Amino acid sequence: MTQISPELLRRYDVNGPRYTSYPTADRFVEAFTDTDYAQALAQRKAGPAALAMPLSLYVHIPFCESLCYYCGCNKIITKHHDRAASYLKYLAREVDLHVDRLGTGQSVSQLHLGGGTPTFLSDEELGELMAMLRRNFAMAPGGEYSIEVDPRTIDQARLQSLWQLGFNRLSFGVQDFDPDVQKAVHRIQPAEQVFQLVAQAREIGFESINVDLIYGLPRQTAESFDRTLEQIKELRPDRIAVYAYAHLPERFKPQRRIIGSELPQAADKVSMLSQSLNTLQDAGYVYIGMDHFALPNDSLAVAKRQGRLHRNFQGYSTYSDCDLIGLGVSSIGKVGATYSQNAKTMEEYCDLIDHGRLPVVRGLALSRDDLTRRAVIMAIMCQGQVLFESIELAWLLDFREYFAPELEQLKALQEQGLVVVDDAGIQVTAMGWYFVRAVAMVFDKYLQADRNRARFSRII
Repeated sequence: MTQISPELLRRYDVNGPRYTSYPTADRFVEAFTDTDYAQALAQRKAGPAALAMPLSLYVHIPFCESLCYYCGCNKIITKHHDRAASYLKYLAREVDLHVDRLGTGQSVSQLHLGGGTPTFLSDEELGELMAMLRRNFAMAPGGEYSIEVDPRTIDQARLQSLWQLGFNRLSFGVQDFDPDVQKAVHRIQPAEQVFQLVAQAREIGFESINVDLIYGLPRQTAESFDRTLEQIKELRPDRIAVYAYAHLPERFKPQRRIIGSELPQAADKVSMLSQSLNTLQDAGYVYIGMDHFALPNDSLAVAKRQGRLHRNFQGYSTYSDCDLIGLGVSSIGKVGATYSQNAKTMEEYCDLIDHGRLPVVRGLALSRDDLTRRAVIMAIMCQGQVLFESIELAWLLDFREYFAPELEQLKALQEQGLVVVDDAGIQVTAMGWYFVRAVAMVFDKYLQADRNRARFSRII
């Protein structure tokens, strides 16, 4: 196992994109409209992809009963559950608008419900949502059907209901088990509750259970986070995501409730990250990349070993780079050579649908250069290597000539042992895999032209 020194982590403590897409979502423009998106859907329907490539669906459920102070997601805080009924009607109408352009029965191999808190919906409402999706799409046998779960909103009966509705993967938001940290971020959930739910989910038969952690939260220390990691080792979920908290109170209003003086210092955050990497790998987890870990027999770890990793707006995936339909307020989609994003406010989202329009308000039509660089960046992020010949054949270019400035920049990373560049291509080293997005950033034309990286989360 590669041991990562705090010194190296500090060196690469810079802002950078997570590359769930390229170009990244901050490059989307309002000049891309619902008309452009409708055209992309029509092209998919008319092309071979309609039958050859299954879809991925993302459904955004924005509601939460209580506010978590660290959250930067698009959400609506309310205890009025009747708001969900109206929202489901609008989701159904948005699906109708898609079906009008795609036709019914498009195959779906991935479904993810995110938020917000998807389990804000009642069992009946979730059943209504799933029935609506099944009427319009063909859910492929053996697909990945996942839902994000707030442990405070669920019990064994609800877990059983989710299983019966067809979900086979769960993601629990834990963040930290320390009671003092939970109090500081306004998210109280005893560890015993999470342990019980995970045990029950396994007994029911869920194929994969993910747990999210966040380091850098108020009142966290290296010692307290180490205790959380020890509990996670005991819990032993199939997958673990360990995210760095990005404190941007000027951008995310809920974060203004966090007391700045209670945030850990940069050195403590580095220690938490270093300890996470070492502790989880010592416990037998495979480091997938970025913030993700998985047990060796999990499909994500298997895909990494076999060179089949992919990346989309939900992070690493075992499925090919299929078209993604984003449903609901603020959702992002990818169809063909386009990205699109729905309206971010409920009022605008509903108003557009009321006028019979797809609720897309911005996006991007990718240029040839965008597509070429996306291929390179995703090869780095997912396979850890770029073969010059494969890019040259796919895009009819001379790699060394086209990317001459980038290859020059890579020399510094090669000197630091993060990459190896030879006649065949670029190989990310075992050490470099921990800093893979620093390698990918070299090929980001927009980032190289715009050195203002404050808009992104830090690499650690």
